[in-house]
Amino acid sequence: MTSRVLIIGGYGNFGSLISRRLVREENIHLIIAGRSAEKAKELAIELGMEWAVLDINMPIDKELERLNPDIVIHTSGPFQGQGYEVAKACIRHKCHYIDLADGREFVKNIQNLDDAAKEAGVLVVSGASSVPCLTSAIIDHHKADFQKLEELDYAITTAQRTNPGIATTAAILGYAGKPFVTVIDGRKQNIFGWQDMSAHKYPELGWRLLGNCDVPDLELFPERYPDLKTIRFRAGLEVPLLHIGLWSLSWLTRWGVISNLRPMAGLFSKIAKIFDVFGSNRSGFHMTMKGIGADGKTKIVTVCILTNSGHGPNIPCIPSEILAMELSRGTMNKTGAMACVDLIPLSAYLDAMRAYDISWTIE
Repeated sequence: MTSRVLIIGGYGNFGSLISRRLVREENIHLIIAGRSAEKAKELAIELGMEWAVLDINMPIDKELERLNPDIVIHTSGPFQGQGYEVAKACIRHKCHYIDLADGREFVKNIQNLDDAAKEAGVLVVSGASSVPCLTSAIIDHHKADFQKLEELDYAITTAQRTNPGIATTAAILGYAGKPFVTVIDGRKQNIFGWQDMSAHKYPELGWRLLGNCDVPDLELFPERYPDLKTIRFRAGLEVPLLHIGLWSLSWLTRWGVISNLRPMAGLFSKIAKIFDVFGSNRSGFHMTMKGIGADGKTKIVTVCILTNSGHGPNIPCIPSEILAMELSRGTMNKTGAMACVDLIPLSAYLDAMRAYDISWTIE
């Protein structure tokens, strides 16, 4: 049986990667959708699939009725400030819903749709991305090594020549200089987006600058892992001048000179492209887990992921691809609304990453 999979933003930065992966599945028929008829049609013709015009800011019930999808993958961010109109429409239409949201409150509060999703017999998943899906899978895989897992310190450093997309840039700028809560030394504390600049040395990549990043993990993990005393997540740009530039702009927001940097997303993206000559297509991720080991002594485990050939953006696409394939095959039987944790084991994530120029180390 063939499943109709509607990808909202299917020609975008992440959406196009998901489309190109899922089109290889014999039991999936894609509908590539978005606001641009030209872009949707162009990719759909290339892949030999269907296309549609769809704007998430407009009521979409009629479009779902017309297109009749079995699964909807929502990639059109930024999700910070979005409501759940698309997810609710999917529940009404009784089709599964998956998004790549990185908005902290958005991912956390998707659980409010749990009863409605279960009644409709559908799966509604938010945050099917690197965070919190991959990060929770890594922790869960290594948690048995600890009597107590007390500290998490991790980060993503992007490749300069990998275009993050306007939506991702807008999401980052939206919280740059803004306060948000994390747990440090056992207490909830305010930190500020893109500040507390630090540096981390990655194998092969060398030193990369990092700054505070607001992600769903900071909301989900203190409850999920109750022994945690400190959790820090950071992100960074490869070219130091760009990173320092964004750090400098974040102070304007913190001081109240500018209320929000999000409207500058288009301009910042254009400026960033000028610096491609100084960057590469290599990105990195590291997670350091610290706590008390089985022997009662301090234990530290560090996971490092390096991506080459511009394959970094494939990593956040993997969860939605796996979920769509499992739903279409009938091997995923869960219903309800939830953040994307406990759905994809680390082994499945690693198997999917083997298709790309990605290396993985554990110390």
